[in-house]
Amino acid sequence: MSQINNDQDFKQALQKLDATQQRTVAALFIEHVLPLSNNDRVQHAVKTAANNTASQDEISDALKSAKAATIDCATRCGAEGNWTDQAGYFVARAIVAALTPQAQTSSGSPAWQAALSCRMAQTSIQIDDDADESAYSENEWQYGALSDYLQSQAIT
Repeated sequence: MSQINNDQDFKQALQKLDATQQRTVAALFIEHVLPLSNNDRVQHAVKTAANNTASQDEISDALKSAKAATIDCATRCGAEGNWTDQAGYFVARAIVAALTPQAQTSSGSPAWQAALSCRMAQTSIQIDDDADESAYSENEWQYGALSDYLQSQAIT
């Protein structure tokens, strides 16, 4: 497969992945932004998502824990719009997306939803830091990471 360099190709490549591959790729995306979250439940859920041999019970338990963490993170953000806390919230949302079965998602693949939440987490930090968008944005990093994953798995 050629290098992915736009969202259309990115989404198409994600749609071709099976459920385990979706979860694995989503975990890869989340691991890149995981330092933006200080929630132990989120970190544990990411480890479960990245585990290709995780049982359905382990995935279900991790999803429940991640959903609870998302609620806690949303509460901590508060009305004042603390962008660092908001970034943690989006990381938590990303892991919920990664662990949610595709049949239960309303739009797009779980990995796509996780990718979008990871992008929002990075955007929140950029707002908090009052920084310009870096030359190498999160979506570009994701394109490269997915391309590398597909090549390593010999997926076309």
